[in-house]
Amino acid sequence: MKTYPIPMVPGPVKAHPAVLEAYRTDYGSADLEKEYIELYTQTETNLKRILQTRNPVVILLGEGMMALWGALKSCLLPGDRVLAIGTGVYGYGIGDMAACIGAEVRKVGLPYNETLSDLADVRNAVSEFKPKMITVVHCETPSGTLNPIDGLGRLKQEMGVPLLYVDAVSSIGGAPVLPDEWHIDLCLGGAQKCLSALPDTCFLSVSEKAWEVIDEVNYVGYDAVKPFKTAVEKHYFPYTPGWQATAGLNAGAEAVLKEGLENCFRRHEDVAACCRKRLVEMGCSLYPAPGAVPSPTVTAVNVPPGVAWSELDQRLRRHGLVAGGSYGPIAGKVFRLGHMGTQADLGMVTQALDVLDKELVRLKR
Repeated sequence: MKTYPIPMVPGPVKAHPAVLEAYRTDYGSADLEKEYIELYTQTETNLKRILQTRNPVVILLGEGMMALWGALKSCLLPGDRVLAIGTGVYGYGIGDMAACIGAEVRKVGLPYNETLSDLADVRNAVSEFKPKMITVVHCETPSGTLNPIDGLGRLKQEMGVPLLYVDAVSSIGGAPVLPDEWHIDLCLGGAQKCLSALPDTCFLSVSEKAWEVIDEVNYVGYDAVKPFKTAVEKHYFPYTPGWQATAGLNAGAEAVLKEGLENCFRRHEDVAACCRKRLVEMGCSLYPAPGAVPSPTVTAVNVPPGVAWSELDQRLRRHGLVAGGSYGPIAGKVFRLGHMGTQADLGMVTQALDVLDKELVRLKR
């Protein structure tokens, strides 16, 4: 299916019209023209406004995982200690990524349907393990949950942990993400979620402490962050920038700012609340545990007993509705409705739920 009539995949989302329009210009070489530097700087400024940060924002060419890997490789050396907080597929996965590049990793884990609340285990692990970096995911998309980060940031600051790394790919633009207030050193984002752009750019805010570490590590791979410290000043990027991709990211960021951050966050919260309420009324069971914080950008639902997700997926697709399954140990057990960015639309979600309701009734006959 090339185009989803009812798109509920939790990323890449349906692109904003202004984003698609940004790709229609046949730009010249970003390496040669000052206009590209002006666009890059404007895009960085808009992302800083969305993040409400004074820290520089680096824009990379590539999908969100480029930023996740690049930040780890740019800050870690073999043997460095990383405390990975796992509350879902990505939280545990980031710990595995750090281990792959030689870090000594300890995980503080919770069930996939819970969110970070009591920090006692984290505090004990920091005290005993003394990590160089703490990693955590803000929005665990496969679980439909949102981890509170502010308390973790205060703990990191209080206990003198050098770096806090936060995957906020599925929350930036759809919920408040505050790197400065939450003491985040590396705050990672992607274009194709709440910013409703294409999956060809990603970005991260970088604190002063993180820059110090990046300089010390001096990683020089394709996904290195260090070259971007002086890229604008010297008009020299480590690889050919994607002019259209940057313009598309900027258009997505501008759409969020034009709506207004508070209005945008409220839209996501309202649509998510209506989605969850309707699902419960339909007799569906939400995946997040009671007391867990549900995400305003994606809702995770337990696949009904006796129903195969593959069968339900095919039935929904016949009506043009495409939702997301899940990953890891909850694959086949949980499916997700992605109401983020352009898809945080009450009419679209209502249409999707009408289809889901009809098919679930048919399957129960």
